[in-house]
Amino acid sequence: MARLLDQYNTTIAPAMATKFNLTNKMAIPKVSKVVINMGVGRATQDKALLDAAVESLGRISGQRPMVTKAKVSVSGFRLREGNEIGCKVTLRGRRMYEFLDRLISVALPRIRDFRGVNPNSFDGHGNYTLGLAEQVVFPEIDADRLQHTQGMDITIVTTAKSDDQARELLRSFGMPFRQPQQKSR
Repeated sequence: MARLLDQYNTTIAPAMATKFNLTNKMAIPKVSKVVINMGVGRATQDKALLDAAVESLGRISGQRPMVTKAKVSVSGFRLREGNEIGCKVTLRGRRMYEFLDRLISVALPRIRDFRGVNPNSFDGHGNYTLGLAEQVVFPEIDADRLQHTQGMDITIVTTAKSDDQARELLRSFGMPFRQPQQKSR
C-alpha cells in the first residue's frame, strides 16, 4: 500500500473530519486524481522532442502518456489543428499516491533555491496546480542522457469544497507551502 494512502486513512482523514466538523465520511476531502501535462511547443518543428517528452513523462509517472493534439489553428505559432503538441497522464489510486509521495518528499526538495510552493495557486474549487521548470528533479530521469529540459504542469484535483479545505489537506500530506512574507517597515 502507498505510504501516503495509509497515512490518509489512519491520521489525515480523522483529523480533517474533526477540524472541519464533518460527520459524513464521504464529505471528508480527498485527492481524486493528479494530472501531469507537458506542453512541447517546439514539437511542430522537431518530432524527436515530443518522443523524448513522452518517454520522460512515462518514466516519471509509471504510466504511458497520451499525446495531445492542437484543437485550433494559430497562425502566429505556426500551429495547425491536429498537430501533436504535448502529452499528459492522469493518475488515480495507488499510482497517484506514490507519485505525490515522490513529488513532495524527493522532487520538490531537489529544486534549486526552493522556498516552498505558492499557497495561492488554487482555482477556487479546491484544485491545486503547480509548474516545474524542468523534469530532472525527479530521480527517474538521467540528466546526462537528456537532450532538452522540459517543464510540466501538475494539477492535483481534490474533492474539497473550498480552497481552505484543499490547502489543509495538502499541508497534511506534507506539501511545502511558502510562508507569507512579513512586511517590513
